[in-house]
This record gives sequence, structure tokens and C-alpha cells, in this order.
Amino acid sequence: MPLLAAAAMLLQSAWAVGGGGRARDQVRAGLDTLYAGEFAQAASAFTILAAQDTTDPAPVIFSAGAYIWWAAAKDSDDFESRRIDSLLDVAVRRARAAGENAEALFWLGTALGYRARQEDLHGHAFAAAKDARAMRDAYRQVLAADSLRADCYLGLGLYNYGLARAGAISRFLGKLIGLGSGDAALGMEQMERAARSGDLARVEATWVLASALKREATRKGAERERLIQEARGYVDGLAVRYPANPVFQRFLAHTPEPAP
Repeated sequence: MPLLAAAAMLLQSAWAVGGGGRARDQVRAGLDTLYAGEFAQAASAFTILAAQDTTDPAPVIFSAGAYIWWAAAKDSDDFESRRIDSLLDVAVRRARAAGENAEALFWLGTALGYRARQEDLHGHAFAAAKDARAMRDAYRQVLAADSLRADCYLGLGLYNYGLARAGAISRFLGKLIGLGSGDAALGMEQMERAARSGDLARVEATWVLASALKREATRKGAERERLIQEARGYVDGLAVRYPANPVFQRFLAHTPEPAP
């Protein structure tokens, strides 16, 4: 599963979502359904929420996220890709129509981050780079207003880590359009911050951090065992909470257990 595939980059509960407290409870229920591995039911629940408020980008993004997790469970980059693209286009339009307040900017960054992932996955590098830069700018504006909104750090962490670990061609393209060169260590710190201090993004951030740690283990021979143990520990915790999620189970099946 590509690192960006798991990045829902969700909004913390202190912010308004749609209809307020009841809508937040419905979002939480939908996310628990998604993480439990019931991807079709989660997508359906978020579709219903999106129809109830046709101005709110959040449930449209969550619906796309459910299909992305479902595709990961199937180990298929193409599963429902057109539906995912369509949902993300709708989410971007809704977020842009909502104005330039912090909440709207967060959802715009979230939708653009998802869309960049899809574009990169299907070979549209230039479009992916543009959306990634716009995502970064949106999140920075949100954090300038309130640095405690820790869920933002998941998207920024993925941005910094992904750029640092990109291939030569991708790094060259990034410099051409102003993405920068990335910083793997900073990206890992930001992902860890979201995993530790985020709210609705905590599960996503924990999963993405574990994936990054496992990737780092292939680069750092002397630290390989420690990084593998740390990655596995994070996903062990997720699998205890959501034992039927096939994505977590596959990770554990393909990650060696620590030596006795």
C-alpha cells in the first residue's frame, strides 16, 4: 500500500463538522466502521452524510477515503479509481466554495492531498505536484491560525517525508515548481505528532507512521531491528483495536516479529 494511500488527514473534533455534535458522532461511527474493515458500509454511511449537507466537503472526502482503504485491502491501485477521482473533485469544489476560513482551508488541503495521491498513483506527476503544494499552503495557513491543531501535521509530515524519499525525477520536478526538497526527519516527527496528539487523525497517522518506519528500516541497516519493532508495535496496537481490518493484518503478516 503506498504511503499516501492511508493518509486521510482528518479534522480534529474541536472543529465543526456539518451539523455539529450529531454530525461529529456520525463521522466517528463511520470511521470506526472503516477501520474495522467494513469499507462498503463506511462508504455508504459517508455518502448519506454528504447528501444531507451538500455544502460540506468532509463526508465526501471520507467517502473517497473509504474506497482508498478498500482498494488497499484488495491490493489494487485501480479499484474504483474513477469514483474516487470524482468524489475528490466534488470535495475540492465544496471546500473552495466554503471560503477561506480555517475550517474550509483544512478541508481544501485534505481534498487536495487525496487528489495528489491519486494523480501520482496514476502517473500524473505534474498535477500531483501542484495539488501537493496547494495542500501544503492550505495547512500552513490553518496552523498559522492555531498551531495546536495537530491533525494538520499528518499531511505536512507526508509532504516532507515523501519529497525527501522521492526519486531523482520527482525531486527535480518538485524543485521546478517550488515544492522544495523535503526533510525525512521532520516529516517523521510531524507524523508522530499527529499520531500522538491528533484526534480523528490519530489512527491514520499511526498507520502511516508505521509504514514510514518500515520503509526507513530498509535504508538503515544498523537500526533495522529497532525500526521494524517500532513499526510492528504501532500496527499491533491498531490490529488489537480493529482485528478484522485486512490492511493491518497483511502488514503484520509481512513484517518479521522481533527476535527473542
